Amino acid sequence: MAEGSSVQSHGVKMFSLAEKLEDLKAGLNNDTYIDVILQSLPPSYDLFIVNYNMNRVEKSIHELINMLVQYEATTHKSDTAVLVGEASIFKGKARGPNAGRGRRARERLSQPLAPEGSCNPDGKG
Repeated sequence: MAEGSSVQSHGVKMFSLAEKLEDLKAGLNNDTYIDVILQSLPPSYDLFIVNYNMNRVEKSIHELINMLVQYEATTHKSDTAVLVGEASIFKGKARGPNAGRGRRARERLSQPLAPEGSCNPDGKG
């Protein structure tokens, strides 16, 4: 399978090839067909392959193809979200009437509010 092509069309093609092998009485089991399908995937599916092999559950070829289609859909969504997130990292300079107030507010807060021993906020005893 070429990088960037549809995994669904690739899965259908691989399924039809598996059916042809069954018609020829090749005698291969379901696990062999699934291994061949997983080996035919491009490097962008390496994470899926690792997860599939670690959580090894008996799946049919149809179930594997459905899982691959779902993985393809989620990876395309997350790629778009990552690009949006990367573009919004740069903030730039503050402009407008409130520009630079953050520094002045910090300076005001670092000064003591009232002399020691005074109870009134205006400082009169």
